[in-house]
This record gives sequence, structure tokens and C-alpha cells, in this order.
Amino acid sequence: MKYKLKITLILLSMFLITQFIGLYVLHANPFHITAEINGTTEIVSNPVLSFVQPPEIQQESDFSLYFGSIIFALIFAVIILFLLAKFKTKIILKIWFFIVVIIALFITFNAVFSNYINSFYFWIPALVIAAVLSYIKIYRQNFLVHNLTELFIYPGIASVFVPILNFWTVLLLLILISIYDIWAVWHSGIMQKMAKYQMNELKIFGGFFVPYISRKLRMRLNKMKKSKRKKTKIKVNLAILGGGDVIYPLMAAGVVLTTEKVFIPFTNIQIFQGGFIPALFVIAGATLGLGYLLCISEKKKFYPAMPFITAGVFIGLILSYIISLIF
Repeated sequence: MKYKLKITLILLSMFLITQFIGLYVLHANPFHITAEINGTTEIVSNPVLSFVQPPEIQQESDFSLYFGSIIFALIFAVIILFLLAKFKTKIILKIWFFIVVIIALFITFNAVFSNYINSFYFWIPALVIAAVLSYIKIYRQNFLVHNLTELFIYPGIASVFVPILNFWTVLLLLILISIYDIWAVWHSGIMQKMAKYQMNELKIFGGFFVPYISRKLRMRLNKMKKSKRKKTKIKVNLAILGGGDVIYPLMAAGVVLTTEKVFIPFTNIQIFQGGFIPALFVIAGATLGLGYLLCISEKKKFYPAMPFITAGVFIGLILSYIISLIF
């Protein structure tokens, strides 16, 4: 096991909590709100999120079109991030991270506050809290705030992409991302380079991280306290889980949650039915896949998490399908 059981359970817990928050946000649908129109209550588009509202799907072929757009956007984002890192443009990168974080948090908090504040101005506290947390996260580097905000960032991002994905495109996305993850970690090493650059140079990281020290070092610290030694440098280890490993299974669970029926392409043959319970199977499978990786991984080695998470998602879908046939 790469990390101690306690650290492994913390990572898995944060992963799982994010998935459940994501289901809540996707179910609440922050891009639509209830409003009084001519004395009747209607569901309308949320005007404060119009700048990031996903397009409405008019026909089934639109999913393929938007899937291509997502792949292009991901490739473009990776290239831009790599170039900015190569030319060491820290200020631009930090501004980029700050903007992405504040928008993602704002989307998530819209979903939360719109249900608990009986006023159109619910977006004001949502924006204020998102801005304050984003500033602390990016410019003050508090690891508790960092991990807290990570719980809410990915549900906000997922809510933008889930409406333009269907069952088949999200499965294809998982497969492609898994292949890329294998190449980026085991062959090119780009993932390790980018993670080190973010943490060492930018002092930020897109994902969860849990600092910990070894037992030997802890004993050494206790001795230092007794001897009252000061100004001693301590090397702290970090257990990390990349943001992509969190958001992609959440997107899969979100698509399954919001999909009523799944048909074989170009036919009217139904093979699957989505909903809350199948989405839970997706989350359970992804969590078990990640947990399996954390259990078999070795110290000081890097592993691509997405292949294991994707395998868990597929297993969860198969189990959900089998159980639906039985009951």
C-alpha cells in the first residue's frame, strides 16, 4: 500500500463526498431556477449563469458534435497549460486557476443557495463566498481550504459538461482519458512534471492532497521538542489525487443520473435505464477501482488512476444492469 490506511481512507472519503455533492448539484440543476411569472411558478434559465450555461441538445446527433468539442477543448487546455508552464508565466497561470475556481464554486453554490434562500439575490452570497474561498485557495495556500474547495469545484465543472454528454459518449470519454492517463504517467511523464510544477512553483494543485510525515520523523520531532531545538526543516510527504480522477467518474455518474433510457445506437432496442440507483453503482464502482489502486500501489511510484476508475465504473454499470434484470 502506497499510503497508510488512514491516509488512504481520507483520500477515498474526499473522493466519495465529492461524488455525492456532484449528484446533488446535478439534480438541483443550477442553470435553472423557479420564478413567479404572471402569478404562476415556472422553471426558467438562471440569468446569472447564462455565460456558462451548456447548450440544449436538439437531436441525438448533437451529442457527437459536442463530444468532439469537449475533446478539442481538453487538448487545447493541456497544450496551453503546458506552454504557460514551460515559459514560467506564473501570474497568468494563477489568474487562470483563480477564474476557473471561482466560476466552478459559483455554479455549485448557486445550486445550494437557490434551494435555501427564498430570493433571486441568492447569487450574491454565492458569489461572495466563492470569491473569498478562491482567493484563499490560490493566493494564501491553506491546505484545509484547498481540500474543502475541491469538494465543490468538480460538481460545478461537471454540471457544465453532463448536459452535452450521453451514455455512449461519456463511456468513450472515460476510455480515451484512461488511455491518455496511461501514456501521460507511464510513458511521457508529463503528469508528474505538471504536478511538480504546480506544487513547487505555483504552490497550487488541481486535486486533493493530504500532508503526512513518517513514523520515524514523528519520533524525531518528539525528541526535538524535548530538547527544545528550533528552526529545524522538516520534509513533509504528500498523498495526492488528481482532479481529473475525481471529475470524470462524476461526469459518468451524472450522465447516468440524468439519462432515463439507453438504446443501442441506430435502433430502438433499450439496454439500460438510468436514474439515482444506477448512478450510485457508478460511484461505488469508481470508488472501489480507486481503492484497489491505492491498495496495490507501491511507495515512490506513480500510477495512472483513470484505468482503474474506469474499470470500476464499467463494473458498476454491469452490476446495475444485472440487478435491474433480476428485480
